[in-house]
Amino acid sequence: MGRNRFICHTELPYHITARCINRDWFSVEPEYVWRVMTTHLHFIHLAFGIRIHAFVLMSNHFHLIASAPNGNLSEAMRFFMSESGRDLRTFSNRINVTYGSRFHRSLLSNQLYYQHAYKYLYRNPVMAGLCERVEDYRYSTLRSLLGLEKMEVPICDDTHWETWGSRFATLEWLNTDPGHEDWEKIQKGLRRSVFKISPYKSRPSHLEVDAL
Repeated sequence: MGRNRFICHTELPYHITARCINRDWFSVEPEYVWRVMTTHLHFIHLAFGIRIHAFVLMSNHFHLIASAPNGNLSEAMRFFMSESGRDLRTFSNRINVTYGSRFHRSLLSNQLYYQHAYKYLYRNPVMAGLCERVEDYRYSTLRSLLGLEKMEVPICDDTHWETWGSRFATLEWLNTDPGHEDWEKIQKGLRRSVFKISPYKSRPSHLEVDAL
């Protein structure tokens, strides 16, 4: 049976992720991988009109939150993975493909689900033990939003900080540990084509946006 035809939502964002083949490392220095990926993210923004909301590079995979007002997310991501994979293979002398499979996408259908994915993305390096606070991780678009580094990726954050309060309050929220149970629920929800998690009996305070 063939794969169901994907109809891209033009107004809502997606959480997108892809891994290196066999879950290997990218086989080159993270600085180079970061440069390759941010260059191609910049291009798909310009050429395909992709709105990039957040991006984090890990040792063998990436996380991206993006939206496609032109309904061309699949085309843009195919280009991104093809070109970034080719550049990384050239530099590392890798013979086989860079990525293990197609990218996975999960539609973020409301503001609360967006918040879960956003926090999950930026806390990934902390949960992996790579840094103590989200702003300390170098290969993240958060540092650009905070004015700590310049980068080529044009981040569309026009609704995030204003909705959630000051940057300081949002940063503290990102640095609040959601707890193991909540983290696992978000991980499981992001494996779905449409993000969904089981409802809480009472919403934890760290997910209360109004408290920021």
